[in-house]
Amino acid sequence: MNYAIILNVLGNLLRFLGLVMVVPLLVAFYYGDSLLPFAVAILVTGVLGIVISYRYEAEGDWKIREGFAIVAFGWLTAAVFGSIPYLLDGITPINALFESMSGFTTTGATILQDIESHSRSILFWRNMTQWLGGMGIIMLFIAILPKLSVAGRQLFRAEAPGPTEDKIKPRIRETARILWTVYVAISAIQAALLMLAGMSLYDAVTHTFTTMSTGGFSPYAEGIAAFHSPLIEGIITVFMFIAGANFALHYRTLYADRQSLIKDNEFKFYTLIVLTATAILTFSLWNDMGENILLSFRYAIFQVVSIVTTTGYATADFNMWTDSARIVLLAVMFIGGCAGSTAGGIKVVRFLLLLKYSQNALFRSIHPKAVKPIKFNNKTVPEEIMQAIVSFAVIYVMIFAVSTALLSLLGMELISSITASIATLGNIGPGFNAVGPMSNFDVVPALGKLLLIANMWIGRLEVFTVIVMLTPEFWRR
Repeated sequence: MNYAIILNVLGNLLRFLGLVMVVPLLVAFYYGDSLLPFAVAILVTGVLGIVISYRYEAEGDWKIREGFAIVAFGWLTAAVFGSIPYLLDGITPINALFESMSGFTTTGATILQDIESHSRSILFWRNMTQWLGGMGIIMLFIAILPKLSVAGRQLFRAEAPGPTEDKIKPRIRETARILWTVYVAISAIQAALLMLAGMSLYDAVTHTFTTMSTGGFSPYAEGIAAFHSPLIEGIITVFMFIAGANFALHYRTLYADRQSLIKDNEFKFYTLIVLTATAILTFSLWNDMGENILLSFRYAIFQVVSIVTTTGYATADFNMWTDSARIVLLAVMFIGGCAGSTAGGIKVVRFLLLLKYSQNALFRSIHPKAVKPIKFNNKTVPEEIMQAIVSFAVIYVMIFAVSTALLSLLGMELISSITASIATLGNIGPGFNAVGPMSNFDVVPALGKLLLIANMWIGRLEVFTVIVMLTPEFWRR
């Protein structure tokens, strides 16, 4: 393991993070907020980053182990130093780290009890961390730092959300730049539309940050419901759906093949999941709760898209819905968005291939000598990819089960423990009962918060990137 390379990159990450904090500092200056939280954070983060990056040189060969370590520790470093403004705003250390990790991993789970009591600059930073984390901090690094292009493949593989790499260009740095360009362009379009729909510039930008990143933070306790606008809800629903799809497909649809999206098996299955879950939830709200059919559809489409894309926005307190309605949301919590999107969860492509794998196993039980390859987008899926997907699913479920059990042992009731675990591991945000959409995670015991912080970190990095570092082989030379 080349520790000098890892420390050099982490030093550069801190320098970049310190530079990015200038933006909320300017927001603080504009609104007359205290400059201290960001001035101190910039000084501490920037100076330490400069010292570390100059002290350690990035010399030698980059290997996959360095890639895993840089990505895993890079996200952890961002969360730790990103919590400094919260600490200086009076939030306790564990809560500050929880909020920061929830931001960068685009989870959207919050410990803030009175959101609007915090300054606009703090809330701007809170939402901005989600936008930075949405497409990937290391992905942004690859795009802007020339020296990282040498090891771009290792870093891209360790951070990419999905079972395989989806390269647009042969060079990883070009791919990273294109993905970030598409991300920024769609974000700009959404912000403009939200302003046309009646939002202020501040509200449009902060909610764009957390829609495109599928993060779900809002400067308001009521979230999107605070605007009481079907038009705003509609715009956000559309852009959540876009953000939950593969950004590489967005690029190809715009610049290569106009039918890339509709040809893609994952996108078609993703659309089918959204439409099916929306139809079932609409019927449940209309039939079981006596809601108006149009209002039922409005609540259903927004909440299904919000949960399946792991954004976590809420326009209604679904804690108060019937069990038949809540079970629909619980089901899509385990699926998540598409590979190559900003969404969390298991991912639609893995879920689809697991279904195909199960179907294939049933077929072979009847025809043991038959050879029936699993296909995706008319291509045979290699056996090693299927093994990786099955392993991912097993480890994912194990982490979820252990997390649920530990939260229960810490005194949380079962439904809250179950949904807190899946909401953080899947980077979704709200759960049910004590951690519902109109509640917050401050009710979780301190040890439970540390567990959920680990869940958010592990879930955002697709499990393997963090878990592989727990194996003895990883640290052997």
